[in-house]
Amino acid sequence: MLLNKNKAFELINLLNRSIKEPRTSLKYRNQFTLLTSVVLSAQCTDVNVNNVTKNIYKKYYQAEHFVKLGEKKIRNLIKRISLFNNKAKNLYNLSKIIVSKYKGKIPDKFEDLIELPGVGRKTANVVLNAAFNKPTIAVDTHVFRVSNRTGLAKESSPAQVEEQLLNILPTLHLKNAHHLILLHGRHVCKARKPLCNQCTINKICLYKYKS
Repeated sequence: MLLNKNKAFELINLLNRSIKEPRTSLKYRNQFTLLTSVVLSAQCTDVNVNNVTKNIYKKYYQAEHFVKLGEKKIRNLIKRISLFNNKAKNLYNLSKIIVSKYKGKIPDKFEDLIELPGVGRKTANVVLNAAFNKPTIAVDTHVFRVSNRTGLAKESSPAQVEEQLLNILPTLHLKNAHHLILLHGRHVCKARKPLCNQCTINKICLYKYKS
């Protein structure tokens, strides 16, 4: 069962009141460092990414910097990040494309972003939302779980959940909806032991196992 649009509006309103700063916990310096941090955050915590990048971004914060570093040096800088070999390769290659094709600037179109190495739907939507203030929905594990539990969506793939969320969520809150749902999932609607007794949307949520 899905929530109707009125209930979805009420749910987002309640989250908006309880979550004061609905924004990414990744630390970044500009649009390029936001992109690199989101790429690095795949299968890695934001805390770990921030710990690694806080020193990197003091000196290297443009695509040109990463091109000059080269893949090997990038790999050495991010070796405490999970999947660092593949991520170093992606960061080097996407930096080359940004320099050669976009003159060092991050593209602001979804179709262009997902053509970059290491950038999928989630990463592209996070960048569009946080860097360009576009009303996009990035579906990570938290957003996927909370959406299916609450009744905001009922689908088996992130792309399908994204489509349903865009259809049901009020336009007014689309800009913040991703981070509202994500932060609620991270801190309250947890995967194994959701804190239903502390949940501000408990009465609206359709989760059949809620307490």
